[in-house]
Parts: sequence; C-alpha cells; structure tokens
Amino acid sequence: MRSVFPYPTLFGDIAVDIVSVAVDGAPLPYAHVSTTERTVALHRAGREHWGRATLRLKAHPPEPELAEGPWRDATCLAVLAEKATNTRVTARLARMPDGDWQGTIDLSRNHHLRRATLTVHVVATVEGMAGRLIGSAEQDWYVDLRESVPVRRREIDIVEVDFRDGPHDWLRPFQGAPWIVETSADTPTVYLNTTAVEGLMEVLAAKGGTTAERVLRDMTASHIAQDAWTAMFHTAVSDLDVDDDGTPVMPTGWREAVLTAMLPEVLPGHPLTDALFDINERRTQGHGWSQLQTAIQYAAGKRSRVTKKLTNAVRTVDRAERV
Repeated sequence: MRSVFPYPTLFGDIAVDIVSVAVDGAPLPYAHVSTTERTVALHRAGREHWGRATLRLKAHPPEPELAEGPWRDATCLAVLAEKATNTRVTARLARMPDGDWQGTIDLSRNHHLRRATLTVHVVATVEGMAGRLIGSAEQDWYVDLRESVPVRRREIDIVEVDFRDGPHDWLRPFQGAPWIVETSADTPTVYLNTTAVEGLMEVLAAKGGTTAERVLRDMTASHIAQDAWTAMFHTAVSDLDVDDDGTPVMPTGWREAVLTAMLPEVLPGHPLTDALFDINERRTQGHGWSQLQTAIQYAAGKRSRVTKKLTNAVRTVDRAERV
C-alpha cells in the first residue's frame, strides 16, 4: 500500500540489490547472501568474532521519471535500522553514468541484536522544500545476525527489553505489563518486559525444569501467542487496500498469512474472498463488528492452543495434589 503525500512523488518502483558483503574486510561467502530471499545471514559467517559488516548495494530508481519530475537535487539514501536496538544508520549513494545509484553502508555488530532492515529512500527538493521523501524501495532486505542460512523464516520477532529503564522511551508507559505486541512494522514484534515479573525471563528461556516451571512456561507462551494473533489480526484487517469498486484486496506478507489462517475460524463457512469482504464491511460500517470480537478471540485462542495448554496444566496440578 502506498502512502499518500501532499506533494508529487515517484510513481515507478525503486529496486535495491546487495552486490556484495564484506565482514571485517573479508568477502562474505556467497551462500550467506540470497537475492531471492533478499536476506543476508551473518551468523557463523566464517568467523565467530567480527566487528563490522560492509554492504555494497545498488539502487535502481525510475531514472526517466526522476530526471523529468517536478523536483531537484534528488538523492538516494540507504537506511539500515533495527527496532530492537533503536539503531538507525544512513549512507548516501552516488549516481552512476548509467542511472543506477551505488554505495556502501556499514553494520556494526555492537549496535545490533538480531535482525536489521535495509531499505533505500529517494529524497529531493519539492516545491521549494528540501529533503522531502519522494520514493522508497518496494522490497526491503534483511540482515540477520542470528541465522546461518539467508531465509525469511522469522514471521515474528521476540525482543527482551527493560520497559522501565531500557533504550525505548515509548515502552515506559507500559512498564507494568509483562509483554506487549507491536504490529506496525514489516515484522510483528513481541516485547518481553525483563523487569515486570521477577524470574519470568529465566523460566521462559529455560529448557526442561520442574513440572511447575514447564506448566508456567507453556501457559505463558500460549498467552503471549494468543495476544500476538489477536493484535496481528486486528492490524491486518484495519490496513486493507481496496480496488476501484470497493472490494478489499488481500494484503501480502505476514498479514496475508494471519488472515488466511484465522478468517475460516472467525467466519466459518465463508470462502476466503467473501470473508474478507464481510469483515471489512463490518469493520468500516460498524454493523456486527463488536459481536465479531468473540469469534476473533476464539480463533486466536485456537491458533495458540490455549485449551490444550490449560488442560495439561489442570491435569498436572491435579496429579500433584493427589501425590
């Protein structure tokens, strides 16, 4: 879905490719870079300890449109960011004679935790205002510090952070919550509050443990999953694009996966396209939307296996009391 700006912007697509990657000056093995998955895997990249990865990239904006449009001083900027660490690095690309833009951007291992996103923006002076965004890459790249194989297998990120004294100011109002789900980015993120419940992080990260610890871990994981499914579903249905006749269009990425999985439970017996139309109509017009929340809660609980986990917990407690 394209954002709407109150000034002219590029209509054509902007493509970006990573040409090569070097880790502390040494070329990264080819197997760690996938152009189809648009992912770079830096874990176990030939060395356990490294400090800096340099990504050489090439951007392809719509050159005729860029040259003829109502703007001047156009510049391509590469942006490497990770929400988990609140890190954002930019680099200016240089225009080549063939119209492509090339350059490098560095990723410092000390500034990143798990998975960074690389994109390209085109900015220019428009209507006398400098630095206006006129276009962005259609598809981002991911740079994964914890994967050895460059695949987009992660559908949701889990980040442990202190809501009270951590690096994210926007989390401070939620410091009493054990976790929250954030779904505005390309990858949904569950933020686990390391200081809300003493010992909870250790229980969630442990392998095995006592019977009580296993039950607590399973129930907590199921509760987190239910919250995540619910939040992702609401985000997916609230951000639908529509075609010319008002028919909602199935989104892509994780939003498509969530709707495909949950709509048959939320509106059973409806074909997927009909269910998408029905739920978009209920949400936008308000008729029947509040009554649908029970079905959404049920579908999220089914996806997170709440009933099974709760049954196991009750049986475990019952057996313990009989001993």
